[in-house]
Amino acid sequence: MSEQILEQLIKKISKLPGLGPRSSRRAVLHLLKDREKLFLPLIQDMTEVADKIKKCIECGNLDQKDICEICSNSSRNNSLVCVVETVADLWALERSNVYNGKYHILGGVLSAIDGINPEQLNIASLERRLEVQKYTEVIIAISATLDGQTTAHYIAERLEKFNIKVTRLAHGVPIGGELDFLDDGTIAQALKARNILQ
Repeated sequence: MSEQILEQLIKKISKLPGLGPRSSRRAVLHLLKDREKLFLPLIQDMTEVADKIKKCIECGNLDQKDICEICSNSSRNNSLVCVVETVADLWALERSNVYNGKYHILGGVLSAIDGINPEQLNIASLERRLEVQKYTEVIIAISATLDGQTTAHYIAERLEKFNIKVTRLAHGVPIGGELDFLDDGTIAQALKARNILQ
């Protein structure tokens, strides 16, 4: 019976991104090795997060309040909104300490294979925000995959009626990247998006 309970837990943990059955088994066994210091505090933290963390009603970020810290911060640039796929993408942009505007989380990208259509993404709520708030620019910061590019073009078309500047993050050679190790698509994009040096 105890093996069955353990297998249920391992199976649930293995559904998390980046974890398979083996790594989940190792994680569970490691937690059980030191219940007092690891397992029980983890359970407590997970329960607290489940109870207290909610989606921001403005942008979709995670916070303890209905309107997140970023949306309620009056020192941020209210004329810019950056559209990202996920909360993880928002956090990545925040770590750069370069962007100081607002965000809007789509919740994914359009995907015919996965059956994700525009109604399943937070595009309509973005349009509602643009009707109320006078943004001067929408920055589309979603992945450079085929689905990401399709989504970016779709959003740009939907936002044409607002007569607002819609931009996209530059793509190309990463800092520290060597041309010989880059794929053809990245090199082609870098050539198209080249800048004047002086």
